Amino acid sequence: MNKTNVMRVLDQKKAKYTVHEYEGTGAISGKEVAAALGQDERQLFKTLVTTGRSKQHYVFMVPVTGELDLKKAAKAAGEKNIEMIKEKELLPLTGYVHGGCSPIGMKKTFPTFIHRDAADFETIIFNAGKIGYQVQIGLEELAKVMDFTLADVLKTE
Repeated sequence: MNKTNVMRVLDQKKAKYTVHEYEGTGAISGKEVAAALGQDERQLFKTLVTTGRSKQHYVFMVPVTGELDLKKAAKAAGEKNIEMIKEKELLPLTGYVHGGCSPIGMKKTFPTFIHRDAADFETIIFNAGKIGYQVQIGLEELAKVMDFTLADVLKTE
């Protein structure tokens, strides 16, 4: 297996993590990826990149089963409002393609918020920086690599 930039960063910081590969399974959505990995879909997080009215960018990680609440996200980030960036802006801004975006190893460091439910799990799983690869890591280990804030940013039904 070729190491992704995310895995190299985790190795460099001596963070303990597990790699999950699902390449060739046909899984595309987060729920399909969770099923392909045999993991709890509530434990699988997607990485979303946004921009605030101030033009500052923010990263939000929410369970693949949920949807980012833009009002809650704006409040967490101290912005009047927040919107998702356009897909064509993702690669130039982060260095990642849609479906392969990870909060680790972006071109620049952006304030990152993880939905508070992540604290309910011993580990969370998110993209390893390339479609077909996920990393599983505890929040304590993740904190060795990046700064993040736990916040309620999930849309409620």
